[in-house]
Amino acid sequence: MWGLVRLLLAWLGGWGCMGRLAAPARAWEGARRGPGPALLRTRRSWVWNQFFVIEEYAGPEPVLIGKLHSDVDRGEGRTKYLLTGEGAGTVFVIDEATGNIHVTKSLDREEKAQYVLLAQAVDRASNRPLEPPSEFIIKVQDINDNPPIFPLGPYHATVPEMSNVGTSVIQVTAHDADDPSYGNSAKLVYTVLDGLPFFSVDPQTGVVRTAIPNMDRETQEEFLVVIQAKDMGGHMGGLSGSTTVTVTLSDVNDNPPKFPQSLYQFSVVETAGPGTLVGRLRAQDPDLGDNALMAYSILDGEGSEAFSISTDAQGRDGLLTVRKSLDFETRHSYSFRVEATNTLIDPAYLRRGPFKDVASVRVAVQDAPEPPAFTQAAYHLAVPENKAPGTLVGQVSAMDLDSPASLIRYSILPHSDVERCFSIEPEDGSIRTAVPLDREARVWHNLTVLATELDSSAQASHVQVAIQTLDENDNAPQLAEPYDTFVCDSAAPGQLIQVIRALDRDEAGNSSRVSLQGPLGPDANFTVRDNRDGSASLLLPSRPAPPRQAPYLVPIELWDWGTPALSSTATVTVSMCRCRPDGSVASCRPEAQLSPAGLSTGALLAIVTCVGTLLALAVLFAALRRQKQEALMVLEEEDVRENIITYDDEGGGEEDTEAFDISALQNPDGALPGPGPPARRDVLPRARAPRQPRAPGPGPADVAQLLALRLREADEDPGVPPYDSVQVYGYEGRGSSCGSLSSLGSEAGGAPGPAEPLEDWGPLFRTLAELYGAKEPPGP
Repeated sequence: MWGLVRLLLAWLGGWGCMGRLAAPARAWEGARRGPGPALLRTRRSWVWNQFFVIEEYAGPEPVLIGKLHSDVDRGEGRTKYLLTGEGAGTVFVIDEATGNIHVTKSLDREEKAQYVLLAQAVDRASNRPLEPPSEFIIKVQDINDNPPIFPLGPYHATVPEMSNVGTSVIQVTAHDADDPSYGNSAKLVYTVLDGLPFFSVDPQTGVVRTAIPNMDRETQEEFLVVIQAKDMGGHMGGLSGSTTVTVTLSDVNDNPPKFPQSLYQFSVVETAGPGTLVGRLRAQDPDLGDNALMAYSILDGEGSEAFSISTDAQGRDGLLTVRKSLDFETRHSYSFRVEATNTLIDPAYLRRGPFKDVASVRVAVQDAPEPPAFTQAAYHLAVPENKAPGTLVGQVSAMDLDSPASLIRYSILPHSDVERCFSIEPEDGSIRTAVPLDREARVWHNLTVLATELDSSAQASHVQVAIQTLDENDNAPQLAEPYDTFVCDSAAPGQLIQVIRALDRDEAGNSSRVSLQGPLGPDANFTVRDNRDGSASLLLPSRPAPPRQAPYLVPIELWDWGTPALSSTATVTVSMCRCRPDGSVASCRPEAQLSPAGLSTGALLAIVTCVGTLLALAVLFAALRRQKQEALMVLEEEDVRENIITYDDEGGGEEDTEAFDISALQNPDGALPGPGPPARRDVLPRARAPRQPRAPGPGPADVAQLLALRLREADEDPGVPPYDSVQVYGYEGRGSSCGSLSSLGSEAGGAPGPAEPLEDWGPLFRTLAELYGAKEPPGP
C-alpha cells in the first residue's frame, strides 16, 4: 500500500514538472519568432523538478515514472523527444512521440541513489531543436531494505576489576546503508541482548558501561556481551544486527597474600654448607603479574642467624637456605616465623586488609657422619733448640662428634715434615722431637696433623701445627768479617784505625749482646775500646808501635751476656805502612815499592820471565812438529808396506777385538826362544848390530837428525810393530791349525810350513801347496 502511495506521488510530481514546462517553452518560442511590440520576454532554460522511482520495485515492467511534454507539441506528431545521460536507453527509456519515461529494471539506491539525464525536444523531420536541452534528475526513492551491521565487530575490551558502576568499557558503532535523510530507515537504537546485569549500553551512542560494582576478576575474568542495533528507531518492523563484545577484567592488587598452611616443616643435614637450599615457601596470591610479587623475611632472631630466605626469580616463592654451618650435636632443630608481603600495594584497596601473612617454620637438623674435630682451629707450640730427641713439644687433641668414645689415630703428613724432625704418638697426639733442632738454621716448623677415626678411615680431618724453635745461647760471638787494615807510620797517638763489629747468631737479647776487649797493659801495641753496641774501635795507643816489616796481629776477645756466657777470640791484622801526604798508602814494607798496579818489582820480573819461557817453548814445539811431518812424508813414500795396507787388507783375525792392543797384534807362537826380547816371525829378520844405550847429550843440534835417529831405532827394534799399523796383516788368530798364511815369515832354505802336508788338503788348496814347494800329484 505504501509503495503505491509513493508511486502516485512520484507520478503527480512528474506531471507537475511538465505543467511548468509551458512557460519556458513559450519564452523560447517568442524569442525564436523575433522581436515585436507584443513580446519582450527573454529566453530561459528549462527548470525540472526531480523524478522519483522506488528502489527494488517488483511490479510490472517497464514502469512509467514520468512524462516530458513541450508546448510546441500540438499533437501533430512532428515533435520527437530525446533522452540522454546516465542510464538513458538502458535503465530509462522514453517514448519519442509521447515523452513518457519508463524504468526498465529494479533499482538499488545503495548502489546508485540518483541519475542525471538530459531532455530535448526536436523536430522529427529536420531534427531541429524545438526546445533548448534541459537537465533533470531521477532520484531512487529509499526503502528500508538494509539491516544495521557492525563493521569493526566483534569487539574486545578490557576494564579493571572492581570498577565503579558506569565505567566506560568500549563504544560500538553500527552502520545502516539506508538513507538517513529519509524516514527512519537508518535511525538506530542499541540494546544489550546478552551480558546483563553486568553491562549496559547507551541506546543512542553505543557506549558499553559497567552496570554493577565490584566485579571480581578472581571470580570471573571474562564476559561475553551481545549488543544489538535496530533501525526504524527500534520500532516494530525494523531491521536489526548484532555484534559481540568480549570484556576482560584486568587485575588489580585487591587480594593480600595468604599462606596455604600455618606450619612448614623441613629437614637439613648438619654437613650442609652455607647456601644450601632447605625448602620453598609460597604464599598464595590470586592476583596476577606485579600485583602478586612477594617479599619474604624471617621474623625471629634465632632463625635469621642460622638461615636466610630470599625470593626466587619469578618473585613468587621464598627460598629458605642455610646461612651458617649447623651442628646436630649442639642443636637438633630451629623454629621461627616467616612473613610474606606484597611488594606493590594499591592504597585504594587497603580497606581489604593488610597485604601480608605469617607462617611458622620448623627445620630439623639431621645427624651425619662427621670427621674428628680438633679442640683448636690451629696449634702454636714451642720447643727450645738443641734438645735431645724425644723431647715433648706439645699435644693435639680431637674427638669424634658422632661418638665421643670412639678412638682417634694421629699422624703427621709427610710433606709437612720432609726432614722428619718430629714424631707424634698415634694414640694421644703427643708431638716430640726426632732430632735436635737448631734455631739458627730454622725457626718455624709448620706441620699438618691428621686425625682419623679408628673404625672409619674415611672420616679424617687435619689441623695446622706451628712449632717455634726457642733460642738458647749456643753461639759464641764472632767478628762480622775478617779485618785486615793498616795504619800510617806517621799517625798520631789515639788515632782511630778501624771500627770492629761483632756478630752473634743467637736471638736478640742478652745472648746477642756482645762485648769486645783487646790486649791490655803498657806493652800493648794497639788499644781496643768497646763501644757497647756490638762494636769496638781499634785505636793507636799514646805510645806508637815501632815500625816493622811484618804486620801486627791484634787479638780480640769477644763474649756475650747470655746464660751461660760464651766467648771467642779473633785476630785483627794491622800493617804499618808508609803513607803519602794525602793519606794514601805508599808502601807497607821498608824495601818494597808499590807499583801503580799494586805489584812489587820482583813479582813483575817473575811474570815476565815466565811469559818469555812459555813463548820459547811454543816456538820450539812448532819447529819440531814441522820437521817431523816432513820426515814422515819422505819415509811414507819409500815404505812398500803401504801397498799391503791398501790392497791386501785381511784384518786382524777373530781375536783382534782391540784396535791398538800390541799383545793381540803379535803372534804368540812366532816368538823365538832365547834371551833378550822375543824375535818377531811376522817380518823378515835383518842383521843388525846390538843396540847400544845412548848417553844423554846436552840436546840435539838438528831436529831432523834427531828424528831420523829415533825412526831408525824403531825400525830395527823387533819388539814393536811397524808404525803403519801391522794389525791388518800380522796375525790372524789361533783358530786354524795351519797357523799364519802370510809369506812374510817364510825363510829361504826350508822355512817351516804347515803342520800337515798341504797335498792332503784337497784340490782347493793345490795352488797354496805349490807355493810351499809341494810336489805335483802324479797324473792319471
